[in-house]
Amino acid sequence: MTTSTEGARTAVPLAGPLLRFRTAAYVTGVGLLGLCFVMVLRYGFDNPTPSAVYSPIHGVLYMIYLVLTIDLAIKARWSIKGTVLVLLAGCVPFVSFLVERRVTHKVKAGQKL
Repeated sequence: MTTSTEGARTAVPLAGPLLRFRTAAYVTGVGLLGLCFVMVLRYGFDNPTPSAVYSPIHGVLYMIYLVLTIDLAIKARWSIKGTVLVLLAGCVPFVSFLVERRVTHKVKAGQKL
């Protein structure tokens, strides 16, 4: 049985990767909302210019999210299923915000995903 101090001790080396993940999850969530907005402009108002500019930017942001999530997953020793679910969370509007909170609580508690 682990005590809370042991859980806190195991979470300390993950402070850097966790902070990078949290930042990437937030940026990806905001970026995905921005992508939804430009898609409405593109298909609802027949204005493809914002989408043509913003879509590649969002793609790069999502790739950074993938890399930082995998980095944290390896260091925190997550299961493959947990890792894939967190990776997919960056594809659904608002879900990355919810998953970021859940991951943060679990990592700080020293729990695996």
